[in-house]
Amino acid sequence: MFDSFPQGISTRLDRPHYHEEYYRTLKSGIGHLNKLERGQHFKERGFSSWEAFAAGRWDEALSLIEERRDAYVQQVEEMDRLGVLQRRLRVVEFPVTPYVQWELHVLRLRVEVGDRIRLLDARTIADIEKHRYVPEVVILGDVAMFEVQYDSDGNAAGANHYTDPELIAETSAGFDELYAQGEEYADFFDREIAPLPPPTVTP
Repeated sequence: MFDSFPQGISTRLDRPHYHEEYYRTLKSGIGHLNKLERGQHFKERGFSSWEAFAAGRWDEALSLIEERRDAYVQQVEEMDRLGVLQRRLRVVEFPVTPYVQWELHVLRLRVEVGDRIRLLDARTIADIEKHRYVPEVVILGDVAMFEVQYDSDGNAAGANHYTDPELIAETSAGFDELYAQGEEYADFFDREIAPLPPPTVTP
């Protein structure tokens, strides 16, 4: 699974050009969008909930998530208007990192407004990840694929852009297989995330 991905030929896009190409492709009639998230430590500067989380203010961080509801509703509605079926698979390592614990509370709101998100215990794919992690990738139909890139501090830093149809098809098949293994969001969240105490974060 994902065997050809490391040898794939791509074009590196900085963050503005990644967003430009992403939205251009999204509106081109692609039909579906699949997102595979693997990293366990990221930074989301500018998101007030993340800022509160990073400062160690857990209760405030959770309360501020709600301010994104309207934006998430608009995103779901836009996908519906474009006729794009969107699916997201979030791989979760154990013990759960503070960032992922926070992020899964954010994703719970996304699920509430209509996002199709499943969660996958990283331990269940240990055999697949013997040599490398599954890719952090956004697949837009059968025409484009973006491997999201981050700097050494965990900040979003553009993406590698792939257009090879065979590589996209192979990666999409891998996503479909893992998505089928994924667990429904509410079941996973209620069992693994809701009971956790507030994470320890050093501001």
